[in-house]
Amino acid sequence: MYAMQTMKFETHTLKNGMRVLLAPSTGSESVTVMVMTGTGSRYETKEENGMAHFLEHMLFKGTKNRKNARIIAEEIDSVGGQMNAFTSKDHTAYYAKVDKKHISTALNVISDIFLNPTLPPAEIKRERGAVVEEINMYEDMPMRSVLDDADITLFGSNHPLGRTILGPKKNILSFTRKQFTKYFNRNYVAKNSALCVAGSFSKKEVLKEAEKLFKDMRLGETPECVPYEIEQQEPRVNIKKKKTDQTHIVLSVLSYPFDHKNEAVVEVLAAILGGGMSSRLFTEVRERRGLAYYVRAENDVYNDVGSFYMRAGVANVSTKDAVKMILKELKKMTTKVVTPQELQKGKEYVKGTLALSLDTTDAQAQFIGYTALVRGKKTGLDAFNKEIDKVTANQLKEVATELFKTENLNLTIIGPHTDEKAFLKLLKV
Repeated sequence: MYAMQTMKFETHTLKNGMRVLLAPSTGSESVTVMVMTGTGSRYETKEENGMAHFLEHMLFKGTKNRKNARIIAEEIDSVGGQMNAFTSKDHTAYYAKVDKKHISTALNVISDIFLNPTLPPAEIKRERGAVVEEINMYEDMPMRSVLDDADITLFGSNHPLGRTILGPKKNILSFTRKQFTKYFNRNYVAKNSALCVAGSFSKKEVLKEAEKLFKDMRLGETPECVPYEIEQQEPRVNIKKKKTDQTHIVLSVLSYPFDHKNEAVVEVLAAILGGGMSSRLFTEVRERRGLAYYVRAENDVYNDVGSFYMRAGVANVSTKDAVKMILKELKKMTTKVVTPQELQKGKEYVKGTLALSLDTTDAQAQFIGYTALVRGKKTGLDAFNKEIDKVTANQLKEVATELFKTENLNLTIIGPHTDEKAFLKLLKV
């Protein structure tokens, strides 16, 4: 998602280089305290793959000040709050969302798990089973796991972007406390972290508390990731044969990195192709032909590359027809200029969905963290909307022509299929 922030936010930097990002809103009854670090699965070696996510689990298992997971959970439960965490390819975050009057509890608990985890060996052993079961759960959900397989098709399994966030089971079963500590100390450093607070709070009090809580945060250089270099010269098909009642397909191409001049254009392109119930793919694949239940187009962005993908769940017998239909729509984008009405609808869809996605304080905290820490931006929604408003119909056609070439296509399939050659023959724009 081309994500810039909805609300205006303030950036303060502590003496150690850690950022404090504040997005106050007087009308909110809740406040979210989130600590984010700019690391994720793409910052792992092949041997470490799965560690960022496993470590995220481990930070809730006990700290120097709170002995175990139960004590940590009870402290947030006792004020009716919610606590959670997530790991992506380029950032990891821990947060608590509470009634605004309990902000100090949220600040204390979240800073403690982020700064002082004890990583108990017995808990590492126990949590292995939970992470393996999480991997099994997603393997049984082809609608979700096909996205992981699509990244392998697009980026290759030798590049960190092509590996899964959860990692392979063999890695999960082999990680040691020493490895966790090494990874933690390398990535969880002040310059690579941000405290994000969104909702109803006193800026003065939060800054004072942040200075106190994070003054001894670990120092170190911001970690670097392996850049992605585009090498694709011909279309690719990747089939995972599985007995399913529905085939899940992803058709993907490489797109643009952060801040590329065409980044906003791609967002509007995704909206027109598969961004809602009146989008081209939804209308053609589902409404007119009944080939799919879900069909959508999306764009993911990283600092060096992007991925544009269309995905659908289709009847096993209709898989080839659905692929042909999607390709036909891509071809149309490269040959015909969209109407002013469709262009305007696409722009409003992009701006509107972003605004709606930021209704809650936890979503706001996540976005200010992502915007400032991962993207290195200080601008809010106005700048984002201006970029979207500038997109022209001719730009959409030019970008579609650049991206949707036969040699750029990647088709990923999960379902009862084996004939890669038959699908490869279809891959023409």
